[in-house]
Amino acid sequence: MEWSFVIEKLILVSIVFVITLVIAMYSTLAERKIAGFMQDRYGPDRAGIFGLLQPLCDGGKFFFKEEIIPAGAHKVLFILGPTIAIITACISSAIIPWGQELQIGDRTISLQVAQGINVGVLYMFGVIALGVYGIMLGGWASNNKFSLMGAIRAASQSISYEIAMGLSLIALLMVTRTLTLEEIVAQQSGFVNWNIWAQPLGFIIFMVCAFAECNRVPFDLPECETELVGGYHTEYSSMKLGLYMFSEYINMFVSSALMASLYFGGYNFPFMNDLGLSANWITIIGVIVFFIKILLFIFFFMWVRWTLPRFRYDQLMNLGWKMLIPLAIANIVLTGVFTLIKDTYFS
Repeated sequence: MEWSFVIEKLILVSIVFVITLVIAMYSTLAERKIAGFMQDRYGPDRAGIFGLLQPLCDGGKFFFKEEIIPAGAHKVLFILGPTIAIITACISSAIIPWGQELQIGDRTISLQVAQGINVGVLYMFGVIALGVYGIMLGGWASNNKFSLMGAIRAASQSISYEIAMGLSLIALLMVTRTLTLEEIVAQQSGFVNWNIWAQPLGFIIFMVCAFAECNRVPFDLPECETELVGGYHTEYSSMKLGLYMFSEYINMFVSSALMASLYFGGYNFPFMNDLGLSANWITIIGVIVFFIKILLFIFFFMWVRWTLPRFRYDQLMNLGWKMLIPLAIANIVLTGVFTLIKDTYFS
């Protein structure tokens, strides 16, 4: 084992972990600020300049609030639920290529935690599928009928929209012909090569399913306070509730990174190879551009939350099974036809 490689990956994991937590933490402030702007009010502005210390105050509140576990709850599973939710949220970013390689001395450093995984897209779906277990265990172990109903909603919603999400990606894989995320991003060098131009319908389906997988409005039925008090986390308090909230914002960050990587070129940006800069500077600028794309998607998540009303549950199921899945299948057929024509007559 080459210890320099291990140290390099540990440093990269630490940096990605810290950035993920910081973005998730300040996404809570951004959410409240955007909500305030859309509702013609200020939002948090007392803790620090422009309210920048508000996330730290909220985190301290979660840590120091009283820890309550209901008497009828299954204690082990009650604790395991938010633990699984936050772990699956954090490990889902392992396959994301944050930038091109950096050259430091005689070492070439990859800005991807799990490099060279030839089934990266399958890994992504496996982690997404595991995430629902945290919600299911938390809702069931709470011994609360509202929590249980929220957990059941989360499971059925996740299953329904994972199918459409998987089908939307099949069409993309037919175009890119690889399951490796770094290769998908590398193929999108140049603005005209971004996959959004080849798969606009697939992107729309994937984005809608990402909203549903993250339990974001208008798909936040598992925690619908108007019907279920607080949904699957009704009985949670202190930092266990904080872990569920953190996992939602981390999932939103990772989903934004995946959409930027799969459809909008990832770290690629127009004219990147015509600037005359060194490879390291191109890599650094690419990382900055990638995070700008991610932040724009996060803003879109928040914009939708404070614009659209919540669906009814029957509308949620109808959209998943009667609209998105047929559209995703039609997209696969159309992609197959166009790919066949292209390979036959234009290759």
